[in-house]
Amino acid sequence: MQYIAPIAIGILYALLMSLVREPHRRRLNAVMVAGAGAAYLSGGGMGGWEFPFTALLAYVAFRGLESWTWIGVGWLLHTAWDIVHHVKGAPIIPFAQTSSLGCAICDPVIALWCMRGGPSLVDLLRGRRRSGKPRTGPGSREGVSPESPSPTSG
Repeated sequence: MQYIAPIAIGILYALLMSLVREPHRRRLNAVMVAGAGAAYLSGGGMGGWEFPFTALLAYVAFRGLESWTWIGVGWLLHTAWDIVHHVKGAPIIPFAQTSSLGCAICDPVIALWCMRGGPSLVDLLRGRRRSGKPRTGPGSREGVSPESPSPTSG
């Protein structure tokens, strides 16, 4: 369960964020990754190195205001920081010894979603539920039999 729950939390995060419309979704995620950069400051497990990491993630989050890719990079950087804290024995939640490990599992799930452009998972699920298949782009021939004439033919 210690490995499955963080994956579920990452998916739940993406689902909940999907309720926010663009461009606010991207900007809110930039703020979230900036906050994640400061998550270890109170514990100080890495001493003075906590400050440059926080500054780095603040810069990445700033770039993320206009780019999903930068937000994904921020979550991957946070994953690396989680691993360092887990190995050192300085967890993100002091009374939960494996909390940094859980965060290191959850963060790449969020990063993957961000690297794909932070799509609305709610819209994707709605599209599948209606047709039984994922939605395709405009001009698709979904539901048209192969014998039907092309919409562009004469």
